Amino acid sequence: MSPASQPAPFNQKIRLYSLWLLAAAFLSTFLFSMPLWGDDSGIHEPMEVTGLVLLFAAILGRLWSILYIGAHKNSRLITDGPYSISRNPLYLFSLIGVTGIGLMFGSLLITAALVGVAFLIFRGTALREAAHLRRKFGAAYEAYAAETPLLRPDFSRYRSEIEVTFSTVALATTFRDAVCLLALFPSVEVLEKLHAAGYLATLFYIP
Repeated sequence: MSPASQPAPFNQKIRLYSLWLLAAAFLSTFLFSMPLWGDDSGIHEPMEVTGLVLLFAAILGRLWSILYIGAHKNSRLITDGPYSISRNPLYLFSLIGVTGIGLMFGSLLITAALVGVAFLIFRGTALREAAHLRRKFGAAYEAYAAETPLLRPDFSRYRSEIEVTFSTVALATTFRDAVCLLALFPSVEVLEKLHAAGYLATLFYIP
């Protein structure tokens, strides 16, 4: 197949724009609301800690995944490491991170809404990418897809090479994104303090 006739990968800008819209909607909600369960409820703090743990897990998972795919995306079919347990571990760990962000806010309703919308975005993107990989790699991808879940992990299938070649650029970009995600925790704390001090109006409470 000539380079001109190679199937084009899915345009990732669509996914990124969708996630930015989701983030903007979340931020707008958070600016004018507070969780129903405050610091004195005994529920808020455990939810925050759980959210932070999930966020760290998501960051480590994304760094692990990018070590395998960063240097080979759309050029090789990667089926080992995190890609042996899920065809889309980057999206899987991103969903875990979204769950953590929702819990850090202290609202089960916000968490469910964020995870639901993010799941639809990631699943839709994963299906379009699967169609591209199926056209490009043919029977090899069909066999891989038949055994490996699209998003959910199947740890019984884990396998990995002893050594991998990774992209330092992709790893650095993922690490930078991780720092931005970690900055959400103090940001949430600051906004909560501003609400508590009356500098931000609390128009409604979210369970």
